[in-house]
Amino acid sequence: MAKEHYPTTPAVRLLQKAGVDFVPHLYPYEERGGTAVSARELGIPETRIIKTLVMEDDRGEPFLILMHGDREVSTKELARLRGVKSVQPCPPEKAQRLTGYLVGGTSPFATRRPLSVYLEETIEGLTTLLINGGKRGFLVEIRPEDLTRILQPVRVRVARGDRSEL
Repeated sequence: MAKEHYPTTPAVRLLQKAGVDFVPHLYPYEERGGTAVSARELGIPETRIIKTLVMEDDRGEPFLILMHGDREVSTKELARLRGVKSVQPCPPEKAQRLTGYLVGGTSPFATRRPLSVYLEETIEGLTTLLINGGKRGFLVEIRPEDLTRILQPVRVRVARGDRSEL
């Protein structure tokens, strides 16, 4: 049986170095398709696909928030937890400069600049999750324990728009 070929991104190299068992998943990327496209193409619930959002606060301090694909981030609650007036998505050019990844292919692993990571705590209740592997159309399936071991995120409850059951 032939080995499936997948991109060797900085995220993949970090996961390999950390000894993380992962399953690569390639799918046809669609511009602005988001997690709905990857869920459809891979035949899995959108709540298991974790999006990596590059945000910044009103002081210009960037950070990452990891959220279920079928949920939105309450920026008001996230700002309150960070002790700032507001948070908003980084402009795409800034996000790319900070992470080294194209928007739509942003992985929380091996970002160009070390960034604080916030994690919607219900993600830890999943058996496995799929998260971007550092390239558009490429997800890696890992265990939540591996994600938290590597990223050491701050756990938060900032999800809104629950469209599915965990």
